[in-house]
Amino acid sequence: MNPASDGEPTGRVRTVRGDMAAAAIGRVAFHEHLLFDLVLPANRGSVTDPPITPENRWQIDYRSNENRNNARQTDPGVAAAELIAFRADGGDLLVDQSTGGLARDPEGLRQASDASGVHVVASAGTYCADYLDEETLSLDLAALTARFVREVEAGLDGTTVRAGLIGEIGCSWPLRPFERRALQAAARASRITGAAISVHPGRHPDAPFEIAAILAEAGADLRRVVICHMDRTFPGGERVRELLATGVNVEWDFFGIEQSHYWFGDIELPTDLQRLALIRDLTAEGFGSRILVSHDVCTCTRMTRWGGHGYGHLLRNGPALMRRAGLAETDIDQLLRRNPLRHLAFADPAPLQES
Repeated sequence: MNPASDGEPTGRVRTVRGDMAAAAIGRVAFHEHLLFDLVLPANRGSVTDPPITPENRWQIDYRSNENRNNARQTDPGVAAAELIAFRADGGDLLVDQSTGGLARDPEGLRQASDASGVHVVASAGTYCADYLDEETLSLDLAALTARFVREVEAGLDGTTVRAGLIGEIGCSWPLRPFERRALQAAARASRITGAAISVHPGRHPDAPFEIAAILAEAGADLRRVVICHMDRTFPGGERVRELLATGVNVEWDFFGIEQSHYWFGDIELPTDLQRLALIRDLTAEGFGSRILVSHDVCTCTRMTRWGGHGYGHLLRNGPALMRRAGLAETDIDQLLRRNPLRHLAFADPAPLQES
């Protein structure tokens, strides 16, 4: 396939139930979490935090990650029910970007996909260093590259469920030595397998630029790289054009979060309509094919079971908002289908030549 193509998706997409033609897939949620545990491993023991109820749901959602019951969802049955709701909103494929360290469950994803009929893509790679065990942190570049390649080509975590994306590769600020190796390994594994890369940048405006430079030096095709979380990194759109100039793609993935409080820092997040106004302007400037959108659901209170918007918010409510923001129907199809499928469709492998 041609990674720069903006036409009908071509090539193959690797789902938890096998490979399929990209052209046969409808609308996509590119950056989500179905089965995950975002509690730091040191705090994953007995949980005494209150359960989520109708009476406390709003406050738990507002503070989001502080209640550990809100920061984990490990039941494939719940995931299947959420996927069924997603399908009712017009969703056809969902990408679970829960990488190593976030309680990744490839067999659970396959169970949920089987039960719901929704295509699911699992992800290779590792999250931020604080979530990883000492054995993983000790891996050198060669071993880490081999692990990522194996996750795409053979299976994840001892299963036969293969990954269709590398990432989200977790990065902190300042970047940790392991995270630098993970980026380098992702670049190599992407060239070897043809899978695209998704990166969670550290919470600093310089982080995406450092990541892009590391990936480029390691041989990554930056046209196959997505930098996540523009919403909190550049909430007013600052430096997005500068980042696009490096060659990477950018992603707004906090859709559905519309509150002034950001639980990880003193940042005023944009609303959905403000996000779309930025996207509209960038689309008018010719960047439309390099923008991705999603929800990054990673707490229970954002799921329909607990009264949240669910994984289908962008499909259910997004098109009307997009039209209101001034986006054309072709732009909407680009955001909700063509752009994510272009990244999920495997490119031709291009192994690096060792010097």
